[in-house]
Parts: sequence; structure tokens; C-alpha cells
Amino acid sequence: MIGDRIKLARAKAGYSLRDLSSAMGEKVTAQAIGKYERGESIPSSGVLLALAKALGVSMSYLMDTQGVALAGVEFRTKASTSGKDRAHVQTMVLEWIERYLQIEIILDLDSAEWRNYNPVPKPRKLGSVAEAEQLAEDVREKWKLGLDPIPNMTELLEEKGLKVLTTDLPERVSGFTCMVERPGNLPPLPVVVVNNFFSLERRRLTLAHELAHRLIDTNSLSDKDEENAAHRFAGALLMPRKHLEEEVGKYRNALGYKELLDLKRLYRVSGAALLVRLQQLGVISEATLVYAFQTIARGWRTQEPDPIEAQNDVIKREQPHRFERLCYRALAEGLISLSKGAELLRLPVSEVEAGLKGPQRADADHRH
Repeated sequence: MIGDRIKLARAKAGYSLRDLSSAMGEKVTAQAIGKYERGESIPSSGVLLALAKALGVSMSYLMDTQGVALAGVEFRTKASTSGKDRAHVQTMVLEWIERYLQIEIILDLDSAEWRNYNPVPKPRKLGSVAEAEQLAEDVREKWKLGLDPIPNMTELLEEKGLKVLTTDLPERVSGFTCMVERPGNLPPLPVVVVNNFFSLERRRLTLAHELAHRLIDTNSLSDKDEENAAHRFAGALLMPRKHLEEEVGKYRNALGYKELLDLKRLYRVSGAALLVRLQQLGVISEATLVYAFQTIARGWRTQEPDPIEAQNDVIKREQPHRFERLCYRALAEGLISLSKGAELLRLPVSEVEAGLKGPQRADADHRH
């Protein structure tokens, strides 16, 4: 509903009702905005335009033309998040998913492919944290991944029907998972969002962690054990036991610095996660793990050694590209205009045209 969208966007902006009225140049009163939010009255088109501008959102977001809503929202955070942070993320995801669904409708694609790829008929009940290891092995078998390291976690999840968004989020938020509910009898869609602020190694683990939350029955474990099971699943999915034991050996008394760096790059995971996984499998003892964090791996829990992406990298690796590909597919087939493509992609028309025709062709067309 329009009222819910206004309220969420206002929370994202950190405005009170009076603040929002002031940001709109007193076009409407705070009392009138309150009525919009409660569904007691509907804003005119002119007021909607003013609301969108003041709140920094699109008109389509406020009008809620597709009737989608977020459910089962779960944040993965370093610390407690503010209401403003949560509203910011939810508003951004709603805007993005509506554009995503628009292009799928235009191309007559089924957004519910996740049902066909789900490795279990319904979320699996786990009797213990350790059973997450078997769940990860079952997923690898179902998805025919073999034992090799996963080269691109983002692309894998997109192929399997999840909606993945990698974007700038508040620093406190590492990840975000939810289901997008749609009107009618359409099934809900799983969405995973990860923070570009974190390293590629951290983002891959977050994606695997969020996948676990889609597959584990939330009623089978306590909240704490479910989190631990998701961590166990992520480690097992990205660093399969058999492959890791073949690379490292089944039991080690010590590990070298260069060996650890090579292994973390092989599996594309954080150095700290690699060490924890080795201890988890019994390859190294708890004492060896503690000693490693005190010596060669000192500081690895907070700063990634030899990161795959440099901190100043402008182009981030393993970004989701399916939505962009679908937009350019629709453009190439003449199903949408350049202006519509620019609206969906949130890019200048000139940039979208270059993406469609190639920079030389686009420049030549403009010269003529």
C-alpha cells in the first residue's frame, strides 16, 4: 500500500512527519501525511511527486504498482542496527526487486525457478549443528558441483533462482535475507543482499550463510544454533571436507604462512574462515588454531591477509549480472525503449545506448 511505502521511506530518511512536511515546502501538513500513512486518504499525483522528491525514492516505489512486500526480513549485523538503517535497506530492496520483476514480466520469465532448484522439498529440520555438514554435501550433489571450489558464488545462486543484490549498505549490516511476497497465488521469492563494504572473501561466506537460512527449518534449532549451523554450512559448501583434506592432509601439527595464503585463494574464502574450517574438521587442533591466531595469522579476524580484491578496487568481483543481462536482452529484442532501459538500470541513456550498440556505434549514431 502507498501508506506503508511512505512510512518506510520516511524512516529511511530519518524524518518525522513535520520534517517531511518541511522538506516538501509545506505542500501538505504533517497531519495529512499521517493520514496517507494510515490509509485514511490518498495523496494526489502532485503530492506523490513532492513526496518522492523529498524522500529520495521513485514514483513507482511509492505507487506500489506490483503489490510486493518483504517478509521474513533477517539482518546479519556486526552490531544492532538502527531503524533508519533497516528502513534504508528495505526501501532499496523493494525498489530493486520491483524493477527486476518488471523486466521478467516483459520477457515472460518465471521468477519462481527457485522451487525447481531447491535441494530439499522444504526447509530441512536439523537435529544438531553438525548436520549442516551433510546438508551442504547434499546441495553440492543436487547442484552437480562436484568437489571443486566454487569459482563464483554470486553467479551460482543467480543460476539457481535466487535474487542476489550486492550493494553499498550501512557498515553495520553484512547481509540481508528475506522473502518477497507477491499478490494472488504467486509463490514468494527468496532474496539475498550482501554489503559491498566487505571483502570478496567475506561476501562469498555471507552468500553461503544466507543460502543456509533458506534451507534450514527455523523451528528445528535455537536461534544461536541456527546461526552456528549456517556458519557450518557455509564452510562446508565453500571448502568441502574431502577436497580440503586432499589439499592439506587429514591431520597437521602446523601450517605455513604461504600455504595458508595459497589455500585461501584456492577456495576464495577469508584466512580466518579457512583456519576455523580446518579445526572444525579435526585437521588441526584447537591449540594449533589458537597458536596460529597468535602468530602467523595474527590480526586475520579483523583484516584480510592478501585480499583477492584490493581495498581501492573500483570494480568489485563476483557481482550479480542477471538483471542487467535481462535488461539488455529486452533492449536488443525491441521490447523496451532506451529510456525505459535507463529507468530500469538507473543509468544515463547514453551509457545504456553504448551498452546496447557498443561505444563506437553509439558515438557514430549521435554524430549523424
